[in-house]
Amino acid sequence: MEPNSSPNTPTAAADASVRVPGAPHEPTGRAIGAHIDTFARDHLPPPEQWPELLLDDPAPRYPDRLNCGHELLDRTVEKYGPDRPALRSGDGGVWSYGELRETVDRIAQVLTEDLGVVPGNRVLLRGPTTPWLAACWLAVMKAGAVAVTVLAQARASELATICSLARIGHALCDARSAEDLAQADVDGLRITLFGGDGPDDLTRLAENRTGPYRAVGTAADEVALIAFTSGTTGRPKGCMHLHRDLLAIADTFSRHVLRPSADDVFAGSPPLGFTFGLGGLLIFPLRAGASTLLLEQAGPQHLLPALVHHRVSVLFTAPTAYRTMLGQLNGHDLSALRRCVSAGENLPEATWRAWYEATGLRIINGIGATELLHIFISAADDAIRPGMTGVPVPGWQARVVDEHGDELPDGEPGLLAVRGPVGCRYLADPRQTDYVRHGWNLTGDTFVREPDGYFRYVARADDMIISSGYNIAGPEVEDALLRHPEVAEAAVVGRADERRGEIVVAHVVLTEGSEQTADSLRAHMKANLAPHKCPRVFVFEESLPRTATGKLQRFLLREDLRKDRA
Repeated sequence: MEPNSSPNTPTAAADASVRVPGAPHEPTGRAIGAHIDTFARDHLPPPEQWPELLLDDPAPRYPDRLNCGHELLDRTVEKYGPDRPALRSGDGGVWSYGELRETVDRIAQVLTEDLGVVPGNRVLLRGPTTPWLAACWLAVMKAGAVAVTVLAQARASELATICSLARIGHALCDARSAEDLAQADVDGLRITLFGGDGPDDLTRLAENRTGPYRAVGTAADEVALIAFTSGTTGRPKGCMHLHRDLLAIADTFSRHVLRPSADDVFAGSPPLGFTFGLGGLLIFPLRAGASTLLLEQAGPQHLLPALVHHRVSVLFTAPTAYRTMLGQLNGHDLSALRRCVSAGENLPEATWRAWYEATGLRIINGIGATELLHIFISAADDAIRPGMTGVPVPGWQARVVDEHGDELPDGEPGLLAVRGPVGCRYLADPRQTDYVRHGWNLTGDTFVREPDGYFRYVARADDMIISSGYNIAGPEVEDALLRHPEVAEAAVVGRADERRGEIVVAHVVLTEGSEQTADSLRAHMKANLAPHKCPRVFVFEESLPRTATGKLQRFLLREDLRKDRA
């Protein structure tokens, strides 16, 4: 695969056979990188902190030089032809693979020739789930840059933190999502809008470009994306994934468990800013030559009619959505649906059985993590055991260990440890050594391994709240609460909820004389955090439980919530 050969393009310097001066080898030493901007490589954890990677059969193997954008788009066009449908939108629009490749190539030319993006630059992507957002992501891949896709609902303070941590200099943003990004006031950030009416809109710049764009000759082990996930301390963690990682999730979970065909139509609720959505709604269908329906509004009330209208055959969503749709199934023809995937939170057995009784479809349960990109324990068809998560996906290994990393006997709960072709590599974060121990990735979940090899979810092992598939860090919400001038103390915990798995509950101590109400605090939170992070319940306290050293005892608040519900 050759790099882009335009003499006016910065990527021309990144020839696969020439080492860029000053660019270090990848930690594996497998191939010389094409990145001119080596920030991502320079901020990978030291090799001794990496997890052990399983790169032999049955894990997939890849050549040293690999550009995942080229593989997912150009190779797929070569295999299946340019005329097959690739991207569908909720309004009925359809992009063929040929049209998608032409648009992606034009965007990539704008990136490199108009905007000055060079291989290794981080490019922030923001907007609703649309074909244009997907095309921008693929263009960033082909240009050899590093994609940082964020939620359209992210607030200015959240965006500023991410841009600072990843040192982002370029952003491609849907014009409808531009306000918060502008308010973030990131120094040196060049924002290019798409879908607007300005003369510098990306759609108009792309119209002036023609001809194919040959993907930059990146190494398989070069960073392709940084996915941010909230940590238990509230400081987001950047998870760096390589070009081969993005293919590995398609060639393990999708190939062996999901088993899609080129005739499938994918759809779902997770946005492309979540790796669950990136895999399920873009990487997996493109790898299979299938098409994907990208919905801007993908709540259960929108998802169900879309499944019918577009004859969706493969669905990705969280247990909350399955539970909600159960009460709305009457009159909806789901005969085209053949695969239902659930992840993001634990799938209750009752939900699995109710969906099966109503539709005859067996939900494929799975557990994944942003740190590991996608699902690594699952089961499909006759191998499914309701109430169990499943078994390790081919190419992956899992075990249950104690706090010292020693494997526990079957039937005894402990920490889930995983390893496979993808592993955790945080962006310059000391929490790397918390997640990776003894060569294994510790996901922060408590599991039991049954004698027959199936893994059963027990609970989260930390203070993370998982609500409707979203990971929410209590301390991050507390920090936003404490920015209110009349909030003296705050503690945030999760409360069990039948529909959402958990809801966010805020325990608040107000300043003396304050007359703040739950509604006024709710308005403050909505102005500072994405909606899914905002507390649904406010409990006003005179004081919060703390240790003698002043450490907040959140577990006591969780126990009080259980007593209240008993």
